[in-house]
Amino acid sequence: MQRLRDWGFTREWRQGKRGEYLVLLQAILIIGFLLLPVYRPSSWVINTPLLFYLRWGFLIGLEVAALVFILKGLQDLGESLTPLPYPKDDGQLVRSGVYSLVRHPLYSSLLFAGLGWAIFQLSLSHLIATVILLIFLDIKARREETWLTQKYPEYTDYQQRVKKLIPGLY
Repeated sequence: MQRLRDWGFTREWRQGKRGEYLVLLQAILIIGFLLLPVYRPSSWVINTPLLFYLRWGFLIGLEVAALVFILKGLQDLGESLTPLPYPKDDGQLVRSGVYSLVRHPLYSSLLFAGLGWAIFQLSLSHLIATVILLIFLDIKARREETWLTQKYPEYTDYQQRVKKLIPGLY
């Protein structure tokens, strides 16, 4: 129970004032992604050695990026880590490390991992699920950034300098 309080959970969690329902929905989306069957249109089945190696290359590249972003993101957050989108009362704004590349590297890692799996499996169902996850994480990040801007006035400058989810792109 102490760990939950340290992360910012309160007895009023049912009211969702700190984004508790967003965390629950995110967990459901991740579990759904993991349980989702592969749907590969017959026109997507191309069994050439080049495609085989390209798929493996994308998988390895994106999964390594996901692993680096999640591990470095967790490390860089340190004591400011919370599963909630609402910032911890005693937290600090982190803008260094992987947070100098994207504002939400933990969300980025989920997108990289999902996209890597969708490409590797040539799965239309997982590609659609990754797009849904992108839309959800973008909405969640917007809510989180509203709270971060209220707590940290310097966040607005940080938003203008650093992309949200995909380094150099978005």
